[in-house]
Amino acid sequence: MRILILASAACLLAAPAFASPASAQDAAQDEFVAPPVVMSTEHPDEEAVEPYERLNAHAGATPFEGTAMWEAFHGSEGVSRIVDAMIDRSVADPRISGAFVAHDLIRLRRVLKEQFGYILGGPTTYTGRDMETAHRDLGLQPADMGALVENLQIAMSDEGVAFPAQNRFLAKLAPMRRDVITR
Repeated sequence: MRILILASAACLLAAPAFASPASAQDAAQDEFVAPPVVMSTEHPDEEAVEPYERLNAHAGATPFEGTAMWEAFHGSEGVSRIVDAMIDRSVADPRISGAFVAHDLIRLRRVLKEQFGYILGGPTTYTGRDMETAHRDLGLQPADMGALVENLQIAMSDEGVAFPAQNRFLAKLAPMRRDVITR
């Protein structure tokens, strides 16, 4: 009986080698072909997205009053370095890198810089989607958010942002968890 099962398995594994040329052509035609990527006309380096209402309220938090937090994060250049470092770390982080596959990282960097800048009280307008819509289909879990926050903390520390300012910023971001975690 074991010999019969092993022989049957070997035949199944070898079957494609004996396929006719016509069936090989049929298999090639059945391969998935991705639709062409449509680029944005507003931001030429980004992929186009479905239209949506743009509101600062979509940033997920109210901004800090005054400019102290903006200055603590070293303004636009500091926020840019922090976001870039956080994204670079997250894309390379095996715990969460899969969440970034097939995403427009250029757009992600831009809207995160806008979001952070707006919340920190900088002269920035947020043009991204609301948090629930932006994260709806990602299937993020609490551990994913934890890894992202860890990467953000490292980026803020590397930028020289004081620990109390980091904590104040993270406290503004924390309530977004309910809109970001979907599993």
